[in-house]
Amino acid sequence: MAIFNPPPAAIVKVIAFFAAWTIFWLPVAIPLTILLNGRVANPLTVKQKLPIISSLYLVAPLIVGGASWVEGTSFSDYGLSWQPSILISLALGWGLSVFGIACVFAVEWLLGWIEWNPNNQQPLASVWLPLLGLGLWIGITEELIFRGFLLNELSQDYSIWLATAISSAIFALLHLVWEQKEVVPQLPGLFLMGVVLVLARWVDDGSLGLAWGLHAGWVWGISCLDTTGLISYTGKGATWITGWGGQPLAGGAGMLCLLGTGAFLWVLWG
Repeated sequence: MAIFNPPPAAIVKVIAFFAAWTIFWLPVAIPLTILLNGRVANPLTVKQKLPIISSLYLVAPLIVGGASWVEGTSFSDYGLSWQPSILISLALGWGLSVFGIACVFAVEWLLGWIEWNPNNQQPLASVWLPLLGLGLWIGITEELIFRGFLLNELSQDYSIWLATAISSAIFALLHLVWEQKEVVPQLPGLFLMGVVLVLARWVDDGSLGLAWGLHAGWVWGISCLDTTGLISYTGKGATWITGWGGQPLAGGAGMLCLLGTGAFLWVLWG
């Protein structure tokens, strides 16, 4: 009788993927961290973290490419096929996510929970384009990993529902690498975000285009607001609704935005 049952092949592959990603990234990350901050132990500022995160995302496609070579697959099998249709889906997803963010903050403004700071419109004009590029980069990298490679591998041994739950949980928990105090209240929202993005890939016939657009739009919209200080909370709204620490994903409003997006996708395309 077997005393130890080996883990499913998908889990082994996922662990190997993240181990390889870490091994190849650390020789870049450690010297870069020391260069930016003097020594690794010091807490890094947001501006210092950006080059380190960038190095992580530069390595990621190489690891996915290595995994696809070992598996005998291609990026198109993970949902990334450079056809005109992916750009259409990208635009639709981006527009839907930005519309959802606008609706959330418009309602909060009407309720008196936030106030707009029009004097900060000028800084927005100088940062919206670089932040759009950042959002597109983060979006395609994370979608290729979590809704592409990871979801494909897990679906080989698990039902699509369980594969979705596992991949979304990993997606949420890995955000703790950069921040703990701010991210912990956002974990349920990040998990739900992962589920909605899996749904986006499903309704887009396996393509990552729609999920990429949604992800990029959410990153872009929130980054623009955070960077410029275009809005500020009045304190009149309950924190559990507006979001702890001013983070929409850490409150009911952000969760409702995600649920509404998921419902829209399900009804319109499902």
